[in-house]
Amino acid sequence: MKFLPKLILIYLCLSAFCLAKTFAQSSRNSLTPKYSNEYLAIGVGARALAMANTHVAIANDVTAGYWNPAGLLRIKDKYQAALMHAEYFGGIASYDYAGFATPINDDSHLGFSIIRMGIDNIPDTRFLLDNTGRINYENVGSFAEASYAFIFSYAHYSIAKGLTLGGNAKILHRTAGVFANAWGFGFDVAAQYEYKKWQTGLVIRDVTSTFNVWNYNSEAVIDIFSQTNNEIPTNSIELTLPRMIVEVGREVDFSENLGALLTAGFTFTFDGKRNSWLQTDLLSGDFQAGMELNYKKTVFLRGGIGNFQRLDDFNRVQYIQTQPSFGLGFVIKNFTIDYALTNAIRSADNPTTFSHVFSVKAGFDDKKKKK
Repeated sequence: MKFLPKLILIYLCLSAFCLAKTFAQSSRNSLTPKYSNEYLAIGVGARALAMANTHVAIANDVTAGYWNPAGLLRIKDKYQAALMHAEYFGGIASYDYAGFATPINDDSHLGFSIIRMGIDNIPDTRFLLDNTGRINYENVGSFAEASYAFIFSYAHYSIAKGLTLGGNAKILHRTAGVFANAWGFGFDVAAQYEYKKWQTGLVIRDVTSTFNVWNYNSEAVIDIFSQTNNEIPTNSIELTLPRMIVEVGREVDFSENLGALLTAGFTFTFDGKRNSWLQTDLLSGDFQAGMELNYKKTVFLRGGIGNFQRLDDFNRVQYIQTQPSFGLGFVIKNFTIDYALTNAIRSADNPTTFSHVFSVKAGFDDKKKKK
């Protein structure tokens, strides 16, 4: 029985790698574009963002519905909810998250998450020129490009001590004004294992490949696209290939009031060669690490580093660029307020642009009080 948790984790890893070859071959197909549904890889919760997204092994609150649904069972409140808002690219793009979690019984937990990333008020210049060929700014309208995710999470204790299992069912919706929209669905599988002060986590997102169906309103653009010799879009299918994340965490106590949490892990993608520390035709891999210092479990100082990339300078000398992040957290009774300073989304023109991210979490009806 002691080896059961390891066997389950090994089985999940082998399953992903057995499918990897097929995924790698299919990644050359137009149905499986690189960075498909990449907005779901940004992350939720300022605590996790401040720790370079190293949250798969240590997720123990409502945000576990996103990071690792198996972690929902470690929530101490009967009801827990969280909100987050972030802006990227100088406020052009907004990213919002809301989550809720509650137990079904002593052995299982449910969670629900909503994510929206969008760019609003994009100028629609199709009718900038009037019938006489003159510019008429009154004809300029606007539209929004938005991506939504509705995530339903479930977690259950396994028969092995310290091991919890979880899964997600996702419904995705993407819109680009009146021009195009898509619906998709997919699944995630996850596990967490806790032994003394060690914590490990494994998540395979889009485990069966997430299926997206795009519908284009060709009538809205056919005239302009024909005049500019652009290809007229047609309805199509897009597949999001799996992503596997493996992480480990360790708690350290310096004194009765001062402690730390160290985390590190790897993220593997199967949609082709990316600019990461590990680059192969089969998969690409990223490394990330984070740390959290706490005082009486009420004040937190966080930091992390990840997204290692190889770049060339003006002299074509290669160097390594990383993505650092920092943050703070405060617990006030039933509320937790977190802040992160991160450049989770980097602009090619200004890679040093950082974003300020805030999130708040509230828990009610502590389960321990009823025991």
